[in-house]
Amino acid sequence: QVQLVESGGGLVQAGGSLRLSCAASGRTFSRYGMGWFRQAPGKEREFVAAISWSGGNTHYADSVKGRSTISRDNGKNTVYLQMNSLKPEDTAVYYCAAAIRYVIATMSGEYDYWGQGTQVTVSS
Repeated sequence: QVQLVESGGGLVQAGGSLRLSCAASGRTFSRYGMGWFRQAPGKEREFVAAISWSGGNTHYADSVKGRSTISRDNGKNTVYLQMNSLKPEDTAVYYCAAAIRYVIATMSGEYDYWGQGTQVTVSS
């Protein structure tokens, strides 16, 4: 069983930055593909970013590419999402997820464990 706990969400003005963190339990964190998804009110959950086991490969949704950076610290069992130049349309609940069957994954169905989410609100 893998437990994921997100933190770092909050209220920020447009153009600002936030860094989300996700702490994972489990002794094999370095063998989990990790990802971030988000869900805005009335919308489906969507992919934001993913990172491979070693951190050497990353993928981003077009909507955040160039403004966000996903990273991981396997020694701390933590994955991060640095978000810059935030826009009101980035407002959503952000979820961290772990994929135990894939080195890197971009589809929600490929993930096995999910956190409870952290709210990000960007004011205009």
